[in-house]
Amino acid sequence: MIPLSSRKEIVEELSWSALDHRAVDTARVLAMDAVNRAGSGHPGTAMSLAPAAHVLFQAVMRHDPGQPDWSGRDRFVLSAGHACLSQYIQLYLTGYGLALADIEAYRTWGCVTPGHPEFGLTAGVETTTGPLGQGAAIAVGMAMAARYERGLFDPDTEPGESVFDHTIWAMASDGDLQEGVYLEATSLAGHQKLGDLVVIYDDNRICNDGETLASWSENVVARHEACGWHVREVGPAPSGDIDPRELFAALTEAKSVRDRPSLIVLRTTIGWPAPTVGGTSTAHGTPFSADELAATKRLLGFDPDRHFNVDAEVLEHTRRARERGRAMRRSWEQRFEQWRQDQPRRAQEFDRVQARRLPGRWHTEMPIFEPGQDIPTRVASGRVIAALGGVLPELWGGAADVAASMNTTIDDGSHFLPAGSPLTGADPYGRTVSFGVREHAMAAIMNGVALHGGTKIYGGTYLVFADYMRPALRMAAMMGLPVVHLWSHDSIGVGENGMTHQPIEQLAGLRAMPGFKVVRPADANETALVWQEVLRRQFEDPAPHGIALTRQPTPVLPFDPDAARGGYVAREASEDPEVILIATGSEVQIALLAREILESEGTPARVVSMPCVEWFDEQPAEYRESVLPSAVRARVAIEAAATLSWHRFVGDAGRIIGIDRFGECGPYEVLYRHFGLTPEAVVANARESIEAARVHTTI
Repeated sequence: MIPLSSRKEIVEELSWSALDHRAVDTARVLAMDAVNRAGSGHPGTAMSLAPAAHVLFQAVMRHDPGQPDWSGRDRFVLSAGHACLSQYIQLYLTGYGLALADIEAYRTWGCVTPGHPEFGLTAGVETTTGPLGQGAAIAVGMAMAARYERGLFDPDTEPGESVFDHTIWAMASDGDLQEGVYLEATSLAGHQKLGDLVVIYDDNRICNDGETLASWSENVVARHEACGWHVREVGPAPSGDIDPRELFAALTEAKSVRDRPSLIVLRTTIGWPAPTVGGTSTAHGTPFSADELAATKRLLGFDPDRHFNVDAEVLEHTRRARERGRAMRRSWEQRFEQWRQDQPRRAQEFDRVQARRLPGRWHTEMPIFEPGQDIPTRVASGRVIAALGGVLPELWGGAADVAASMNTTIDDGSHFLPAGSPLTGADPYGRTVSFGVREHAMAAIMNGVALHGGTKIYGGTYLVFADYMRPALRMAAMMGLPVVHLWSHDSIGVGENGMTHQPIEQLAGLRAMPGFKVVRPADANETALVWQEVLRRQFEDPAPHGIALTRQPTPVLPFDPDAARGGYVAREASEDPEVILIATGSEVQIALLAREILESEGTPARVVSMPCVEWFDEQPAEYRESVLPSAVRARVAIEAAATLSWHRFVGDAGRIIGIDRFGECGPYEVLYRHFGLTPEAVVANARESIEAARVHTTI
């Protein structure tokens, strides 16, 4: 590698004083004290990354501690979430609102400084992190969102000159780089040439179990260069610490690289300068002994008997970040106001999107399907996406290499790809994203898009592969992110693809995830309506949604607006019902056919379509009672999936028709008969339930 000092393109220099040095050492001492006070935590990485965090927050990042949500800011993602003290201490020192008492309260009940960063809890924390690899993939999503947003509002300005240009900074560890989601995401980032993304890799070569050599020996530089990244190596300095000037030069260079993402390989010594545990796995995740803590403080020039010691002049010095941030924001606001004057229509659209408002009468563009047709709900969803494309410019998305099957292409002539891509229709600001066979990264990237703000993202794959996505889905649920997942091939209706592609336990597992909404529409009209409801809800009360769609055709039913309530009476009984048939998705048609048989026999039967259990649970008790009256204890739930979700709806006299084993290969019609998902089976179970209800009532 060419030494940074000899690169002529590096013209900026870092102003570094004794107070900066003292501030870095103060951060190290605070990290040690916080972990020791809590009795647990990760001191070593926070100590070794203290110079990098200081350089970023004091001299490199565009941010304003006084206005953490300023839309023109750079974003910072701590992918190595266990090193959260690196971030918390900077948020305190630079004046984001954290007090020294918050650092002292690290990892305690009710604190705003938990053991890993949490979105929405602490000002300045852009995302929840902790599961390794997620943060880096989220940062990729933020960089993709930044480019798409620029295309919406300021596409003609030269790169680096737009008010919408900013940098996404991420800090990652060895553990991040070892996770598969990291490789998926960074591969796509290189392909997309995301010049606004810079990842700082803390190469301390230590993991929880000891040296990384026990499990890892790949060439990280070569890997990233092969994926199309700009890479620079920094350190190690002779002392074992980071040279802040060398790092500043590398970061400044990376920020100027516009045609590809950048990786800074930062060679650190974990726990530096602890005399005994520094450079060892002991520094990773355990408090220091009293002797080690005292010895380290002495090396740094601190009184070992004083804890959480911050010199007034150090705090005054680091709080200058507020003045710097305020000046940067005001300068940006002047440029932004000029853009508003030059682009009044785009500014109006920007204001609408920022205010989380849907355009007027947008829902009038939604398709309504005539009964009498048989349409797979995945096809209906595709028609909805096409209709939405004309009224929601902020909506974009794609699929994990199954777009043709999923019908997720919002604009087949506009592919989100970097300038110079040989693919026909390539457009840096295109609306259709090809995520490749990267389901996990797709979900995590979507989280990053949602966190960045300014646009609306969806992504599609087959339901069975939601298992590949689950860690990122869980992150979305914890953060309440307005992402839309489309999952086709939602049952044994996949048919000939066999058991590997036939979801069984996925619906129940996803419904078990707090905060995640699972929607399984019965037909084309329910599909259009639930799409509308998902968008309405996500603009008003953000939460991740997954829409499960059929591969096989389903009969189109009359449009019923009550589908937006999550459960409704799809077909009423001829008189007071003796039995209620509850179904989702394609099984609603089976319930309707079973009702005809029961009614012909003189058994009044009501059919309830339950597209979203979570929405139904949110309805007033009076409404839920009107749909599922407690007096009607004979009930049958029908869903071509695991039965786990339905016991609470059918009660002790009810019956559930589902599949609690893996599927088989064959045409879907054969499979439905084989597994007892037929009108006749529903009728038989309805009779059993009616009899069971009578027996229990008599007893």
